[in-house]
Amino acid sequence: MSDTVTKLPSATKPVRFTVELTEDQALAYAQFLKRVCFSDYMGRAADKDEAYQMVSAGEEIRAGLSSVGFAPR
Repeated sequence: MSDTVTKLPSATKPVRFTVELTEDQALAYAQFLKRVCFSDYMGRAADKDEAYQMVSAGEEIRAGLSSVGFAPR
């Protein structure tokens, strides 16, 4: 049995990833990110700090979707 420990990425080290979505998926997720609020994140986070990190990540994803034309009003 291995005693391998998985390290979580540092909060200050950026992580870059690519995802491929259909246009319908991209629009639906952009709509979701427009509508989601802090209480939605807080209800699923371990604590407020994690909720704020989730909000920040959501905003980065929203900005990425916006940069490729998915920015619902």
